[in-house]
Amino acid sequence: MDALAVERLNHSYGSRKALDDVSFSVPSGRFVALLGLNGAGKSTLFSLITRLYAVRSGAIRVFGFDIRRDPGSALSLLGAVFQPRTLDLDLSVAQNLTYHAALHGIRAREGRKRAAELLRQIGLADRARDKVRNLSGGQMRRVEIARALLHRPRLLILDEPTVGLDIKARAEILDHVRTLVQREGVTVIWATHLVDEVAADDDLIVLHRAHILAHGAAAEIVTQNGGAGVAEAFTWLTGQSDGSEAA
Repeated sequence: MDALAVERLNHSYGSRKALDDVSFSVPSGRFVALLGLNGAGKSTLFSLITRLYAVRSGAIRVFGFDIRRDPGSALSLLGAVFQPRTLDLDLSVAQNLTYHAALHGIRAREGRKRAAELLRQIGLADRARDKVRNLSGGQMRRVEIARALLHRPRLLILDEPTVGLDIKARAEILDHVRTLVQREGVTVIWATHLVDEVAADDDLIVLHRAHILAHGAAAEIVTQNGGAGVAEAFTWLTGQSDGSEAA
């Protein structure tokens, strides 16, 4: 069963189309890069998947559960990290995690156990009692990923998770998430505008101006579009879509 299936999804802000007849599926246990420039529609797509916006045209299914008809079952299998920081800066790291666990109906003892284990996995066990405001940007992102995994979802979506981080922190976050896919079998959709975050063996979806331009193995998309790498293929695809020659 696909981890995520999106069928003929449309969304508009007034007269502006944010998503136009978008369809794709994501197999279970894969790392999928969703590549698009700012304004391409990535955040809108994630807002629809997580039910922040209502789906009015098209369908979204998470492991077979329709997000409109059975939102409880769909969202229980989904974890999300959004671009804006959402941790409470005045609570400790552990308090942020256990509060989130309680919202998911996880009992206090089990919540503390899961939080401690996740903090150990992300290398922040020694910062559990520290206030979040005392963490670096990269550390905050790791805590947000840990929080998203507390209820043990099978699909994790991340919207521009490395924005504002330095090169070292970006690499650490990306490596951590790829390890989750390999070690835990979690399916990941990683939305980014940074082509250097896409590896040749990733699944790749190119989203541009509300449309899917390409979907498949990154290496195959590069080959099909005559590029020496992802950056060149992306430039060619988006240039053709805009009706102009690639730079």
